[in-house]
Amino acid sequence: MWILSLTYALLCSSFVWGGPLEADQDTSIPEDWRLVGRADPADQVELTFALRQRNVEPMKALLGQISDPDSALYGKYMSFEDVARLIQPSKLTQKVVQRWLWSHGVQDCQTTMTQDFLQCVMTVEEAETLLPGSRFNRYAREEQLLLRSDVQYSVHDDVSEHLDFVGGLHRFPPKKKEVAKSWLGKRRGLGYHLGVTPAIIRARYNLTASDVGSAANNSQAVAQFLEQFYHPADLAEFMSMFGSGFKHLSAVDRVVGTQGQGKAGLEASLDVEYIMSAGANISTWLFTNPGRHESQEPFLQWLVLLSNMSSIPWVHTISYGDDEDSLSTAYMQRVSNEFMKAGLRGVSMLFASGDSGAGCLHLGGGKNTFRPNFPASSPYVTTVGGTSFKNPFKLSYEIVDYISGGGFSNVFDMPDYQVTAVQAYLNNTKGLPPATYFNASGRAYPDIAALSDNYWIVSNRVPIPWVSGTSASAPVVGGLIALLNDQRLQKGLPPLGFLNPLLYKMEGKYLFDVTQGCHMSCWDEQVSGNGFCATAGWDPVTGWGTPNFGALRSQLGG
Repeated sequence: MWILSLTYALLCSSFVWGGPLEADQDTSIPEDWRLVGRADPADQVELTFALRQRNVEPMKALLGQISDPDSALYGKYMSFEDVARLIQPSKLTQKVVQRWLWSHGVQDCQTTMTQDFLQCVMTVEEAETLLPGSRFNRYAREEQLLLRSDVQYSVHDDVSEHLDFVGGLHRFPPKKKEVAKSWLGKRRGLGYHLGVTPAIIRARYNLTASDVGSAANNSQAVAQFLEQFYHPADLAEFMSMFGSGFKHLSAVDRVVGTQGQGKAGLEASLDVEYIMSAGANISTWLFTNPGRHESQEPFLQWLVLLSNMSSIPWVHTISYGDDEDSLSTAYMQRVSNEFMKAGLRGVSMLFASGDSGAGCLHLGGGKNTFRPNFPASSPYVTTVGGTSFKNPFKLSYEIVDYISGGGFSNVFDMPDYQVTAVQAYLNNTKGLPPATYFNASGRAYPDIAALSDNYWIVSNRVPIPWVSGTSASAPVVGGLIALLNDQRLQKGLPPLGFLNPLLYKMEGKYLFDVTQGCHMSCWDEQVSGNGFCATAGWDPVTGWGTPNFGALRSQLGG
């Protein structure tokens, strides 16, 4: 921590006003938030300053080598301290930003161990002076209150080249996800069936009773936002009901953050229960952000936290996302840098692909286009799509779950590791959506998939059936990756780390290919509600398919 002294304000020189740092950030107010009124000048806000990192291109090249199974550097991960030294902002960047803050009387700041994030508490009056153009208002959604600016902020030209963005001004938390989608739309009327349980997951994905963790240095994690909490009693009850037949843990080993005292959330219950039943008997962490501070961006807070921890679990699964078009390019690119930092440390980041299919953005004049989801569209995470059983009453093969998020980024170029697979899909698939609906040169996702339909969970001590969403797929795949890491760690091998280069070099081997079904998109005359469709090999609905754990264990477990 460092405390800024007002005495340094005397060092202030004439800064030159610049333009908006995040010129393409959407500053409109989401429909589910209502304006309460202008913020009081004395209200406190906490802003996060993302200092410009060094060596971003070398970091990208190094991650490619460390993650490429054909490279001599494969699996030779960097320590937290080495990553920090690689990307640490220059001394000039640190001095310029500090001097700028000092000159405005901003005193209460903390820096991360990597020194590339700076979090400062100040009054609204100080923030609006520091960031010309900003105008903080108070907004409410249900019981949540936030301070946000509905106008673009600017920074001095002298400072802009040293910052990627300032967090805590614009981005609103996405809508709270309703994961129990099975009651809605097409699924209603499917009829009663037992649904997906840990036993079904383990049978479908070819796990034996002995496929459980035992390595002392292994761990996995889920991250929760939007005031989603799990209850330890729910997890214990879930394992009591559904955990027979395999060794498992019935409690989370570590909670990072503060658990709320309200009702358990479906999403939090789902994530914890299925990562701990898929990745059975593996130490599990829960990262939680109750969102108590009015200006915090919960997802950003989690990233800052990872930049301040020298030891973190090898696998993280996150069921969180927002529309690319609602976020600034600078923000998304910097967040992707954070995923690269994790990959250099040997961490696997898995994100749910979203539950809106290809999405739909209405451009006006009767024109539409698909709407990619972020962070699912980042090239440096492994994105998990969703499937359903062909016959919901049987352990049958899988088809597309029509909600499964997927498509092509409008922000990130297609990474080298997936060019061959994606071009094969684009060149050989008939009936693709019109070219105006997607960016065929963008990062394509998802990379892999798992069942996302009709899960059983326990939440608030009540067994609940028919819970669905890619929020279920991601922790299942995450748990299976953690099991593979367990096998490797027991044999002295490194964990799998950033998975995508390996996945695309395997070309679908050791996975169950999903070849039937399409996901949803825009309801218009051009596409009539359909987005992309599954096909043999990789596709932007289910990726390479779903895990065949027995085959993956034989190939990757050492």
